[in-house]
Amino acid sequence: MSYETILYEKDTTDKFATITINRPDKMNAMNKTVIREIDAAVAAAVADPDVNALVITGAGRAFSSGYDLQGGDFDVDIDFWRADMSENAEALLNIWRAPIPVIASVNGYALAGALELMMCCDLAIAADNAKFGEPEVRHNSGPPALMMPWLLATRDVRWLMFTGDMVDAQEALRMHLINKVVPADQLKEKTENLARKLARMPVPALRYTKASINNQQMVAGLMPSFQYNIEAIAALHVTRQGREWMANLAKMSLKEYLAFRDDPFKGLD
Repeated sequence: MSYETILYEKDTTDKFATITINRPDKMNAMNKTVIREIDAAVAAAVADPDVNALVITGAGRAFSSGYDLQGGDFDVDIDFWRADMSENAEALLNIWRAPIPVIASVNGYALAGALELMMCCDLAIAADNAKFGEPEVRHNSGPPALMMPWLLATRDVRWLMFTGDMVDAQEALRMHLINKVVPADQLKEKTENLARKLARMPVPALRYTKASINNQQMVAGLMPSFQYNIEAIAALHVTRQGREWMANLAKMSLKEYLAFRDDPFKGLD
């Protein structure tokens, strides 16, 4: 299968594949095509008996800056947002559900929806220059998939989701957002070494172990919490301030919009 916005490559030595978000000129911002192509590639990897592990990364200097804020019609109702966010959340959950281990290899920025994507992966290795955050709270939005409370301590969840602050790789490691930090020039090598290790494991052992870990989260209420979040954030988007922010997005350039969003918080760290 050919893709427009991602690369899908199988290793020639070991049984793992790599999905690379390939929009480096846009910091790998994720539009609907990206989301759907990642979902299709994950399904292809899961169906392939010659793929025992999967890596997701980004081209250029970012893992991904998050959902693409340009080019959409945001003067929409709650039904649109419910459907939109449900599709996004389902695609991310398909990464979490995949019966093979999935590694996020984080080169540079992993923000907003891309941070949610990273957290839906089983493991995460980050370059020492990577940055992480949920800045969408600053423009009256929120994540489509609420994975963070299932990984982090509540204090850290509230900090990231209330402030929109970015954290560096060492702080992300302390928070357990990621498993390991490596020098940026070693990220590909270290990620592939881990993928090779996982690809050589007995396949049923990882499949059943992942199923058991996921079941623990489901029993604890992960799926209802995702559904509640979809309804809550869809409603947030159609509040008065939500519509005002969407109107700003329609009439401003992305550079103007991000400055308008972030300038009130400068000098407060």
